[in-house]
Amino acid sequence: MADVFGKERSALHRLAAQSTSRPYYRPLSPRGAEVGIDGRTVVMAGCNDYLGLSADPRVTEAAARALRRYGVSCSGSRVLNGTLALHEELEGRLAAFVGGEAALVTTTGFQANLALAALLDERDAVFADMSNHASLVDAVRLGGAAHHRYRHRDLGHLGRLLAASESASESASDPGRGRGRLIVTDGMFSMEGDLCPLPGIVELARRHGARLVVDGAHDIGLLGAGGRGVTEHFGLTGEVDLVTGTLSKCFGSVGGMLIGPASVVEHLRHSARSVLFSAAMPPPSAAAALASLDIIESEPERRRRVFGHARRLLAGLRSLGWDTGDSTTPVVPVYVGDSRLCLRVWQELLDAGVFTNAVVAPAVARNRALIRVTPQAIHTDDHITRVLDAFARVRRGLGRLLPAPGGPGRTEAVVA
Repeated sequence: MADVFGKERSALHRLAAQSTSRPYYRPLSPRGAEVGIDGRTVVMAGCNDYLGLSADPRVTEAAARALRRYGVSCSGSRVLNGTLALHEELEGRLAAFVGGEAALVTTTGFQANLALAALLDERDAVFADMSNHASLVDAVRLGGAAHHRYRHRDLGHLGRLLAASESASESASDPGRGRGRLIVTDGMFSMEGDLCPLPGIVELARRHGARLVVDGAHDIGLLGAGGRGVTEHFGLTGEVDLVTGTLSKCFGSVGGMLIGPASVVEHLRHSARSVLFSAAMPPPSAAAALASLDIIESEPERRRRVFGHARRLLAGLRSLGWDTGDSTTPVVPVYVGDSRLCLRVWQELLDAGVFTNAVVAPAVARNRALIRVTPQAIHTDDHITRVLDAFARVRRGLGRLLPAPGGPGRTEAVVA
């Protein structure tokens, strides 16, 4: 008889077990731009807290005040006993900030994207970028819709898939029902560091009668003149049907958000299982997100500093011979290729005093393992110098094993 506990370990588990490096589940002692690990203090260059707000005194004090007033947890779901005025204030602020009629906040960003399943059924078709976050992939699976994945940022491929689906729907046995179409994409891709071609996607959605959802997890708070994300960056605020996101990146907290038409948001409040059956966002997290939003709106210099660091990192790494792909943002991928070699590079960087992220399959394609580097607004120029020095040291030591200098290279200027 088969044992459900006896299945083969995942490829990631096997890789971690076979490696002398331990890049995953390492206990850290956060210290802002630096981090404690194994009794040492190293530069933290693998954190999504782009604006450095998670330890900002104004943010931590807001969380502390909420903790003292409301306690640690709401101990229930939003629909029953877990809604506070704090949640509703945050929803109103986020809707106004991003540019939507209404917002719904969830306990995590993953849950926010899973809520999209409530919009889908087996008669619908979803068209998704192949590099979308795992939560978007799982939402389509839960919704039961046909899942068409187009090549990363390939508008031609997306257009052909939409046209083919349109033709198939017209010839179906129930043409009156038709097939609902939904395009789903990350705004700023969390591994590649590039942006979705939003203007082209919006045009295709209009042409083919499709709805459009953009996950702004990494771009809301960072991109655009006011930090409102990829829609503002491209001048398309209000042209996306639904925006999702997380509060664990630029907002330095934890939680998720869905922003769009009031009727759709209200439907998700009462239909999305990830919302109905999850405890509400803890009060300190909601208060921290509100305080961070104040700072995001009032201190644009934080965004400018992050992008300044990103420009320096991208230029420096490329000059050292590292392949950083087509990144134009503070997500800086350093492509290594082989997974085991990637883990070795990670360890060498740590030995040189820099903590990064080793990213292997299934987060990226099997032959595209990478080191993910992310600057923060609280990094100093010296921190960036130390990161580049570490990569130079690793390049000298492992040069013969690493991919040849070059690669895809940059296709557009770093956004700001």
